[in-house]
Amino acid sequence: MSLAKYPELSLDRWAKTFGPIYTFTIGNQLFLVLSDPYMVKDILVTNGAIFSSRKDMFVKVQTILRYRGITSTPYNEQWRKHRRLANNLLVPHSVATYSRWLEMESNDMVQGLMRDGKAGAISIDPRPYASRVSLNAILRLVYGTRTTSLDDPTVAESLRISRELMNTTGSVSNLVDFFPILQKLPNRMTTRGRNLHRDILAFNRPYIADIEARLKRGEDVADCLAKTLLLTREEEQLDDLDIEILCGAMLIGGVETTASVLQWFMAHIAGYPDVQAKAHAELDNVCGRDRLPSVDDEQDLPYIRAIAKEVVRVHNPFWIGTPHYSTDDFSYHGYDIPKGTVIIVNSWAMHFDPVRHPDPYTFKPERYLGDNLTFAESARLADPLHRDQWAFGAGRRMCPGMALAERQILLGIAYILWAFDVETIPDDPVDLREYDGVAGRSPAPFRVRMTPRNEDVARILDI
Repeated sequence: MSLAKYPELSLDRWAKTFGPIYTFTIGNQLFLVLSDPYMVKDILVTNGAIFSSRKDMFVKVQTILRYRGITSTPYNEQWRKHRRLANNLLVPHSVATYSRWLEMESNDMVQGLMRDGKAGAISIDPRPYASRVSLNAILRLVYGTRTTSLDDPTVAESLRISRELMNTTGSVSNLVDFFPILQKLPNRMTTRGRNLHRDILAFNRPYIADIEARLKRGEDVADCLAKTLLLTREEEQLDDLDIEILCGAMLIGGVETTASVLQWFMAHIAGYPDVQAKAHAELDNVCGRDRLPSVDDEQDLPYIRAIAKEVVRVHNPFWIGTPHYSTDDFSYHGYDIPKGTVIIVNSWAMHFDPVRHPDPYTFKPERYLGDNLTFAESARLADPLHRDQWAFGAGRRMCPGMALAERQILLGIAYILWAFDVETIPDDPVDLREYDGVAGRSPAPFRVRMTPRNEDVARILDI
């Protein structure tokens, strides 16, 4: 078992051997691994003042993002400012205003699957469609624009950049961060980091320049992150790199998670016709067959929400998210945690904990029926043992885009199940064990058949 290739499995095996709290060292760095939800809450939430920073990673923080990121930047005033600027677009009341165009993007995804899959006559790889729907949602948020087809070069380049960031910044696989001598020598990871920094700027600068030129001409520009940053640059003391990296980081962070969850959903659901049947019955009861689901239906679709939670539990896109970092010495139940320790939340162990999730390796959405809590509401439960999943982090550094991601995921799942029976190909089974990616976990290439549930689907989709 390789720590570099499958770190989540190694951490889980060590937790079974050494217990829910243990340490290991890579190079000059001490790691503390937490596999118990109460310990995670005690350390990252209750004592968040000490455990809310990030390690000053050489590749990700210094080389690629140049201290302008949000999720990876050390806990300081610059991080607070950048997070505040991004949060204005990501809080739930803002996300609520995006509902109609998020519905439109889900509709566009289902249209593409219907059209390119020839209404179920041929099998199809649905992964690019999930990636594009996620990309379009974030492009609208950041730049007020969208792509019009999978063939748009923007799709391939943005997804390449997103995946390259994930693959160059693995939490325990990038040795350059933990062996300072390597930072002074030419090496492949540092070169990749510098090239990626260049590519992020090259991708985002034209969008920013176009919006800036339109603002100077007095044209009407849709509200978006880039517009906000340009109009407040003097007030917020932002330089060009602040704006370019903040926009780029939002694009990268906003695409990978939701795209991966929707891809895993389509890979997994194909093997569970019984789950599809229950979802179909719920959707038909709430929406009928004469209209598509909408955000207004969310509270009436508890089984759809349960499916979303179960997919995220079984297929966390980032089993090892961005680790926390201690800024002071701390003693916890007899364990001395020195300043400068990297804290890893072992989400694999908690997602497959048989106490919290009986029969944890079985895909069973029913385990979530009855709570109907949003991801954020569940994350704030007083008893962390009852939290539905840990994919979006914990404490003060929890993912700021959780509300947007959840809405995209719920809509995507609801639209797909309203429209299709998703079926495996008898001679080409879906492999749920293989991953595509190093840090980010997406399913390996697969094909399924997506058959319209009846003849009215094409009419409602306006195809």
